[in-house]
Amino acid sequence: MPTTTAVDIYDEIEALKVREDAAILAHYYQDGEIQELADITGDSLKLAREATKIKNRTIVFCGVHFMAETAKMLNPEKRVLLPDMGAGCSLSDSCPAPALERRQIQLRAEGRRFQTVTYINSTAAVKALSDWVVTSGNAEEIIRRVPEDVEILFVPDRHLGQYLIEVTGRPMILWDGSCMVHEVFSVGDLLRLKRRMPESLTVAHPECPTNIREQSEFVGGTEAMIKYVAGYEAPTDFLVATEANMLWQLEAKVPRHRYHPVPGVTCACNKCPHMARNTLEKLRDCLALGTPEILWQPQFERAAEVLRRSLLDPSK
Repeated sequence: MPTTTAVDIYDEIEALKVREDAAILAHYYQDGEIQELADITGDSLKLAREATKIKNRTIVFCGVHFMAETAKMLNPEKRVLLPDMGAGCSLSDSCPAPALERRQIQLRAEGRRFQTVTYINSTAAVKALSDWVVTSGNAEEIIRRVPEDVEILFVPDRHLGQYLIEVTGRPMILWDGSCMVHEVFSVGDLLRLKRRMPESLTVAHPECPTNIREQSEFVGGTEAMIKYVAGYEAPTDFLVATEANMLWQLEAKVPRHRYHPVPGVTCACNKCPHMARNTLEKLRDCLALGTPEILWQPQFERAAEVLRRSLLDPSK
């Protein structure tokens, strides 16, 4: 029996895209072979916005569950497929909606006036309980729009929340959640890399803990990282503290530089096991079978209102 090659799968996917009138969206943390096939690649903010411009009947979202949910909420008339429904998120898991609702009730019982600002790495049910939804790309802007006379309950990422406290000066009530990828970068290994390459520059995602951010020349989301490295004309060594598949995107967009992953405490590089659940074979199969599909849920309507106000309409 002949062996199916990657080229064969690419051809099958391209044919299925035409048959199913589908567009493929892929997050920067997907494997490079999936990003290469995608019609659109981006961070959470870019993909959420681009999803609303898709003319195709079907969106295949190569990312994790909350991202595909977001695409469905912003495009209720479209079919949204996710290659592996088990592609979850440790941050999303850290903040169940019932626990958030209990915390909100407690704060209101104490007479505290607050708005809930929620990182997009969260379930639709949590978004529905929120006043704002942010990504690493627009979080600072949204925080500055929250009235000064109300407190901010920021969920679920405590590291991103702490970073926002530092850059905006706004005190916040922080949820105790974190990303399993960004939490485990090794500051010791980062310092060793910096000693070995003293001319290098470190770029870190704001989901990283303070000890990593403090050793970085630049802190920002993935789109901001691309813009930052593109600003350097001379070939430069960059140490990259975010999910390792981001290096594929950096090498594709700005190939004149050299990129080095910052090691984790238990491995040479940090890859998200949830993103890794999506494979070329699963991408092909979901197009062929029309499943797994993100189906409309009752909480999507309220969550979609918050998403549109936060991500699509900066005037409100």
